[in-house]
Amino acid sequence: MHRTPGRHITWPHTAPTPRRRSRKPPQGLAARRRVITFDNRGVGGSSGSTPDTIEAMARDAVLFIQALGFDQVDLLGLSMGGFIAQVIAEEEPRLVREVILAGTGPAGGPGIDRVPALTIRATLKDALTRQDPKLSLFFTETANGWRAGGGFLKRLKERTGNRDEDISLPSFRAQLKAIRRWGRQAPIDLSVMRQPVLAANGENDRTVPSHNALDLAARLPQSELVPLYPAAGHGGTFQYHDAFVTKALGFLEF
Repeated sequence: MHRTPGRHITWPHTAPTPRRRSRKPPQGLAARRRVITFDNRGVGGSSGSTPDTIEAMARDAVLFIQALGFDQVDLLGLSMGGFIAQVIAEEEPRLVREVILAGTGPAGGPGIDRVPALTIRATLKDALTRQDPKLSLFFTETANGWRAGGGFLKRLKERTGNRDEDISLPSFRAQLKAIRRWGRQAPIDLSVMRQPVLAANGENDRTVPSHNALDLAARLPQSELVPLYPAAGHGGTFQYHDAFVTKALGFLEF
């Protein structure tokens, strides 16, 4: 197995919605880096019971990385995956070379504890209107947002084989509980994260409010903030996937 330090991008599970993964950012990054996307316990193609704390999810991710035989990786965490990536980088500093945090925020960040209620409301509302909840959770309610969201949903259908299973209700509840706990816990000391970190988000994220990205960039000692993507929300890195991939590759290869 090829084990060159830091040349593998590990992409933890992202958001607590019945979802499929968009292929654009992983494919773009995989053109020049080895990318490993995975579902944590009880999600998608992974069996077992989903943990109800971010810390337990992070431990599972570390065991997964170690089981693959990697000595060091780069992490890309979107949304809840960004919570997980922060814990891994803090608790396993030698395992992590660089980190990209997208659409996410620190422990105790403003508005994060409201994500579960927002997610449930969006899921119920969109079930009545037969609309995918990812549209309202990930994109702005503007012409550009709806257009970008439509393209995103179309790309989710590109993969026709070996597709992820929809998340089960127990796993969904466990994830929401973990997010609520993360949003309500005391802030962690981000100064101990010495790895270079790239933070990105849309300028109007109603799921994990955008100012959390600004907070991360201000508190992390070796951080770089991508200017917030205009007219974009939680899925800003999908809406501006080409710009994001270019920026991410430049950051990782600096």
